[in-house]
Amino acid sequence: MAGTQSFLTKVRLQETSFHAFLYRLGKGLSQAQLPVPNLLRPLFRGMYSLHFAIRGLYWTVLIYFYRGPIFRARCDSVGKNLAVSLLPDVPGHLRLILGDNVHLNGFFGVNSSRLFEKPTLRIGNNVHVGHMVSFVINKEVVIEDGVMIANYCHFADTDGHPTDPERRVAGEPPSPDEVKPIRICRNAWIGHRAQVLKGVTVGEGAIVAAGSVVVKDVPPFTVVAGNPSRVVVENIVSRAAAQAPAGLP
Repeated sequence: MAGTQSFLTKVRLQETSFHAFLYRLGKGLSQAQLPVPNLLRPLFRGMYSLHFAIRGLYWTVLIYFYRGPIFRARCDSVGKNLAVSLLPDVPGHLRLILGDNVHLNGFFGVNSSRLFEKPTLRIGNNVHVGHMVSFVINKEVVIEDGVMIANYCHFADTDGHPTDPERRVAGEPPSPDEVKPIRICRNAWIGHRAQVLKGVTVGEGAIVAAGSVVVKDVPPFTVVAGNPSRVVVENIVSRAAAQAPAGLP
């Protein structure tokens, strides 16, 4: 083994002309590509399209006959037209209440503990949730109608550990008064990789910018950004109306 490593090191360093030749040969082989003659391009393009058609059919069948039914059975209540792409990871005793036209577009995970008997996630109608969205719910998180949640967002109604260092070192859970529900009001938009922490209410129509960490309430129809987040734009509805082109006479 040591001899092999020594030889490979010499090749890597191109110590002699022979080692340099082996290095160039290996690099050339690693970068070699099968040529695509113009005559065969239609065939390869067809194979490319066929690959994704077969994959799409496989995912559709898997969702229709397996993922969709078993996840709907997991929910305490679920409305019409639920769409899932991956099987949501919702273990434990959490209550899951979904409205109509909920789209879960990728991995969707929820963790909860036994601090309360019935921790609950409520999702309203016409809600779109991106990929790799996670929740820590020990009491309640409410997502109202029309909310859009981008990829890699995180919501937690507790810090996960006690603030008291001695209790934390002892491995105790947070006390019930350290658990504070989260509410995302209707038509809000939570941007990519945002984190919404315990006790926060994001107001109606508000926008949480990408990468923000939200630790206090967000007023309706504002844009917040930063860590911790702060209001950077106010009255986005009136601003949008002011910027709209004037109607024709």
